[in-house]
Amino acid sequence: MKSLEEKLGYQFQDKSLLENALTHSSYANEHHAGRAQSNERLEFLGDSVLGMVVADYLYRHFPDLPEGDLTRMRASLVCENSLVVVAGVWDLGAYLKLGKGEESCGGRERPSIRADAVEAVIAAVYLDGGIAQARRMIQRFILDNMSQVNQAGRDHKTALQELVQRKSGQVLTYHLIGQSGPDHAKTFQMEVRLNGRPVGSGSGRSKKDAEQAAAAEAMRRLTER
Repeated sequence: MKSLEEKLGYQFQDKSLLENALTHSSYANEHHAGRAQSNERLEFLGDSVLGMVVADYLYRHFPDLPEGDLTRMRASLVCENSLVVVAGVWDLGAYLKLGKGEESCGGRERPSIRADAVEAVIAAVYLDGGIAQARRMIQRFILDNMSQVNQAGRDHKTALQELVQRKSGQVLTYHLIGQSGPDHAKTFQMEVRLNGRPVGSGSGRSKKDAEQAAAAEAMRRLTER
């Protein structure tokens, strides 16, 4: 847990909150812990905390934008693809507690599970340290790193294409680098390359979703330089 806390930039006073945030319902059910011990309740709370913080940020920083644009920007910032990128930064999949069935089906790489866990962690930080700590985390890992992608209200692939086209001769290509899980619940891993050089990767339940996640990570890396 200490290594995860270092990645989060937050040290929990109540370690059980972080453990709860990492406990998937499949693990809780197999260990007879009951639904209340899974991270589902924390996910519910974290979704609201995340939405409120993002809405507050957008309202204050974009006073001239109409409600429709603000709604689209918020949706893009809190969508599954964005949260999967955050999960990758934290390497959250390595810390999840999964049931045997979910583990065997590649649950650690499943976007929905990883995204839900990010929301649960946000809720755990909120309960442990208050709204200021939760806001700081959301600012650092979501608003600071992805604002340039979402300010235009467009998808990650479009935003990435516009970013690299600021220089002539730039070529983006997307490549399938892996897939896992049964046919009815496959997870695809895609890599985006700039002039043949890998600049981002991501996973999703479809190749399209995986490409979006890869583009989002590439945007984060390229804009951090």
